[in-house]
Amino acid sequence: MILRLTLFLLATCVASLAAADDDYGAEPTDAAPPTDEISPAVAKQLGDSGFKVVTAQGRTLCEIWPAKAWTVAADFKPSGGVVYPFKFGELIGVVRYARKAGDFRGQSIRKGTYTMRYGLQPQDGNHIGTSDTRDFVVLIPAADDGEAQPLEKEPLFKESKKASKTTHPAILSMLPAGGEGEALPRMVHHELRELWAVDFAGQATGGKGKPVVVELVVVGHVPE
Repeated sequence: MILRLTLFLLATCVASLAAADDDYGAEPTDAAPPTDEISPAVAKQLGDSGFKVVTAQGRTLCEIWPAKAWTVAADFKPSGGVVYPFKFGELIGVVRYARKAGDFRGQSIRKGTYTMRYGLQPQDGNHIGTSDTRDFVVLIPAADDGEAQPLEKEPLFKESKKASKTTHPAILSMLPAGGEGEALPRMVHHELRELWAVDFAGQATGGKGKPVVVELVVVGHVPE
């Protein structure tokens, strides 16, 4: 009986430690955007500082520098699974991965710097039920994205395939943000689907000019 209890407690401790090892946090950073890795046009659109996502051991998963301002529709109302008021192809910011990671489809994202642009999931049979929303961030290798203006659908998805090295763009899901009044950036753990998302804000131009809080899934992917 004592042996069984000891083994049970040991297994519980191991499971708890494993769960803790998988925890993530978000921290502001004063590090300037990586201007040597992005185009001057993109660099002009970014704020002076950003934040980073770190593991429980303090290792950096990625750093994110949001754009200074996001253009939003003045009369936007959420509908049809679209919860964010951005323009298709708009520059959301830049992300630099310190190590290999994965996107929302489970595709590999190599260490490096990428632009983040707003995209919408196609409304077809291949994508039904894969996400709560149609809102996504589409990643493009920074070296292949030199312009600041929004990209059209075809070039956006085409250039993003260079990030995934597959026939599908590299994408990060955007979920409805909550927790109004809480300090940003902050991590949100969606335990049922084992997703980790980071909430952060950007200044809006257009609309009522209020900051927009977004929730971006940075760890975890949709089941196959």
